[in-house]
Amino acid sequence: MLFNSIDFFAFFLVVTICYFAFPHRLRWLLLLGASCYFYMAFIPVYILILFFTIIIDYYVGIFLEKATKNRKSILICSLIANLGILGFFKYYNFIAANIASAFHFANVDIHPYYLSIILPIGLSFHTFQAMSYTIEIYRGNQKPERNFGIYALYVMFYPQLVAGPIERPQNLLHQFYEKHHIQFERIKEGLKKIVWGLFKKMVIADRVAYFVNLIYGDLHHYTGITLLLAVVLFPFQIYCDFSGYSDIALGSAQVMGFDLMRNFNLPFASKSVSDFWRRWHISLTTWFYDYLFNPIVIALRDLGKLAIIIGLFITFFLSGLWHGASWHYIAYGCINGCALIYEVYTLKKRKKLFAKLPPWLNNFTSHTLTIIFLFFSWVFFRAENMNDVFYLFSHIFRNISLSIAQTFEIVASRKFDFVVAIIFTLLLLYIEQWRSKKRPPSTIYKWLFYQMLVLAILFFGEFSLAQNFIYFQF
Repeated sequence: MLFNSIDFFAFFLVVTICYFAFPHRLRWLLLLGASCYFYMAFIPVYILILFFTIIIDYYVGIFLEKATKNRKSILICSLIANLGILGFFKYYNFIAANIASAFHFANVDIHPYYLSIILPIGLSFHTFQAMSYTIEIYRGNQKPERNFGIYALYVMFYPQLVAGPIERPQNLLHQFYEKHHIQFERIKEGLKKIVWGLFKKMVIADRVAYFVNLIYGDLHHYTGITLLLAVVLFPFQIYCDFSGYSDIALGSAQVMGFDLMRNFNLPFASKSVSDFWRRWHISLTTWFYDYLFNPIVIALRDLGKLAIIIGLFITFFLSGLWHGASWHYIAYGCINGCALIYEVYTLKKRKKLFAKLPPWLNNFTSHTLTIIFLFFSWVFFRAENMNDVFYLFSHIFRNISLSIAQTFEIVASRKFDFVVAIIFTLLLLYIEQWRSKKRPPSTIYKWLFYQMLVLAILFFGEFSLAQNFIYFQF
């Protein structure tokens, strides 16, 4: 059930109306049932996997509170269960294929058994959310939830079940006990977030997707400017696709009275790679910081700056692996990790250098270099494999005259889509920059703005096929 479908609109409407109609003591049960239905709309049988980990982590939380010794062993058992399921479904074939390749390199042929299964949707997201629960209990920051249904709802809450944001128990669990009344201001703000998210997804991301998918789908057929077009367009596709999902998730929850954490904060305004990762997929970045990077740095604190470097590389290596079982995802993470290591090592020198420049030139240079790096690093994320990555970087400045003709042919085939995508992408960037200035418009201008967004969705939205969200595959 996709957020950009009529089915979800009907589902959201019915669940929200029933939520406020039900007595407070039964609302969690309604939300749990609705979340189960929402998840089962994809592949019903996979809900058994979800409940398996929920049962384990529920009892682990209780055991951790009661235990006076062997607490770390109890936590490790929970982590192994969660990561074991994630590894089996997401990484088994990848590991088997690489072991076979290693043996083949040693002139030994083995034929491992490969699984023919579909990855459970949102597995990486709700696995990390469940792990944060047991880790926080182990650290003494969270009491275990005694109501099994409430804990199950914490893991399965439908607005953020499939692609986040990855919540923490301290933020979300207590909200299921709070009595939410109909507040028209909250409903209005939530609906505005939903409209904004649908606009980004249906008007921009899904139209840009045609050109990106066309070029990346047959990468070796293109060269030069055509490849550069895909490199430039994909960052806007993934941003509007993923942040659009997050906006709809936050808005859907807010209408019912729930507050989820913000997942994006003007990432294209970043002036460094570290600044970007404070603004992009914030719930995942902070998860890795709190539960992986920070513990590594503390454990290796005697090594000084080297501890930070080791922590950054391991964190971003695993962050890349989190995104997918493929070397191009790992390379994506490692490249970003190396960029952050470079920034750590050169911080003082760069400060001295930029102190000599006028502030406007400093900002322009930092922003431009960051954007160029990010756009080209996303090649590793979007490419199907490392061969495609090598091809793109080796052919992006070749056969310019031929590629110009190819590019015109691609644009001409869907001229309306291209023009719409470019105009509204530029409009999006302008609006986000204007919003960041914190100059609230008058009420009448707000209503006109959102009415225009609704009209843009109706007239320019991609309705021919409800396209999946990119992060559903993770």
